[in-house]
Amino acid sequence: MPVNLRGRNFLKLLDYSTEEILYLIELSKEMKRLKLTRTPHKYLEGKNIVLLFEKTSTRTRCSFEVAGYELGMGVTYLDPGSSQMGKKESIEDTAKVLGRFYDGIEYRGFSQEMVETLAENAGVPVWNGLTDMFHPTQMIADMMTIEENFGRLKGLNFTFFGDARNNVGNSLMVVCAKLGINFTACGPKEQMPAEDLVETCKKIAAENGSTITLTDDVKVGATGAHAIYTDIWVSMGEPDSVWEERIKLLSPYQVNKEVMAMAAPDAIFMHCLPSFHDLHTTVGQDIHEKFGLPEMEVTDEVFLSRQSKVFDEAENRMHSIKAIMYATLM
Repeated sequence: MPVNLRGRNFLKLLDYSTEEILYLIELSKEMKRLKLTRTPHKYLEGKNIVLLFEKTSTRTRCSFEVAGYELGMGVTYLDPGSSQMGKKESIEDTAKVLGRFYDGIEYRGFSQEMVETLAENAGVPVWNGLTDMFHPTQMIADMMTIEENFGRLKGLNFTFFGDARNNVGNSLMVVCAKLGINFTACGPKEQMPAEDLVETCKKIAAENGSTITLTDDVKVGATGAHAIYTDIWVSMGEPDSVWEERIKLLSPYQVNKEVMAMAAPDAIFMHCLPSFHDLHTTVGQDIHEKFGLPEMEVTDEVFLSRQSKVFDEAENRMHSIKAIMYATLM
């Protein structure tokens, strides 16, 4: 049966079937082909979208803007100070107004409840560019990147190192369960995904012939992994006061050459970015001065290695976001 996503919101991958996720991955690959062959594809000419950002971003904003323009759409960007959303105007009223002006709405911010409320009231597709709970657009790009490297997804072994309770860890567990990938979260026990989400994903994984594993043992997490993934230790919006605690908790889960050596011979390294792999950022310099760390969640050696696919992954954000918008607006 053909996949039809027209008019659908894209809020979390729990809302999407395995077949629908695979369709979006294939569509992303086609969008990449069109881009690389310089084939015009202004399929959504005449439509307009608005990007609502409570959290700043490089990749998400640029991906949505370039994807929108290349599909022929008009794009409006609203930063945290450019609208009255939640201040002088309720989220419900904002959604109803924007839904009259625009054909689609992207939201990147803090609360999953916020993006759900927008979707309930907008009357047009709403896309989750990131909330504290989920990061679904990143997942299509990630799975696309893995398939480009291995030619398949089902049956692969995937390990996330670090704070597995964050939006990326949650979303990776969901998408791996949906696609039959064996998912392992490797990190401190107190930073594992919520128990109810784990149980939901275990049921989904079982239906697709894969497993969900939680471990604090680095060797268990790394051994045989085809893809090793990590993220920064302190998420945007969290106070600087948590850095000391996170460094103590997560330093044992840094992805380094020893970790990669335990993985499968053809293993790849992934990261959603930005990354603190050197001292070329103000945050990196500050942490080095306070705690003496020259690298954090991943070493520079691994980040710059041939196994690292982080920039392919970043590029694929644009192609996958273009696919998501096209599929829901066509």
